Amino acid sequence: MTRTLLCVLGAVALSGAANAAPEYVGVKVCTKCHEAQGESWAGTSHAKALDSLKPNVKAEEKKKARLDPAKDYTKDKDCVGCHSTGFGLAGGHAVGKEPGGAAALGTVGCESCHGPGGVYRDQHSKAEKKLKQTSEATPRKTLVADGQNFDYEKACATCHLNFKGSPHKAAKAPFTPFTPDVDAKYKFEFGKAVKAQALHEHYKLKGVFTGDPLPAVRAEFQKNAKEIPE
Repeated sequence: MTRTLLCVLGAVALSGAANAAPEYVGVKVCTKCHEAQGESWAGTSHAKALDSLKPNVKAEEKKKARLDPAKDYTKDKDCVGCHSTGFGLAGGHAVGKEPGGAAALGTVGCESCHGPGGVYRDQHSKAEKKLKQTSEATPRKTLVADGQNFDYEKACATCHLNFKGSPHKAAKAPFTPFTPDVDAKYKFEFGKAVKAQALHEHYKLKGVFTGDPLPAVRAEFQKNAKEIPE
């Protein structure tokens, strides 16, 4: 093989690595810095999402949805996707993987809403250092380029509105059997849901990032957001 060809192949490999999808890193990585949010999230049902798939857990709900309450669904690929983080994607949860594990991916965690943090987590660190050193905020669009999601409504709808006849246009099989027809509590309205039972307590932003995209709901949360505990 010629040296030129080796160089070409090497360049292609590096290009592929640079364009690879960001990997999921898990809750424990996120909460090293966002400790207060992590403690708040830990008390929600999303933090225990995989547990509801265990035998005889949520038995009445499963009966209503015509599921076998005695069956173990923790390894059922049609169920695990919405009860874990990044299922089937780079760094995400996999069937048989320890749900608590080093990354705690057997939950509906931070990256279920915010996107895989394998790259943008470094941007957060750099931006905070920049703010301290220069008092300059970093454009929020840099986070989008590195995989952070700001379309929270779409992220929620991916699971909560993924049933047959759903108003969510992107709904697709495997559909959830837990529909509004089964029980009214499965009716999902993003605006009401995030205000009443957000995934975690919201705290005052430090102004590390600036500009769009900034979801309208973020501004509303900030009105009553708490100060981050010292």
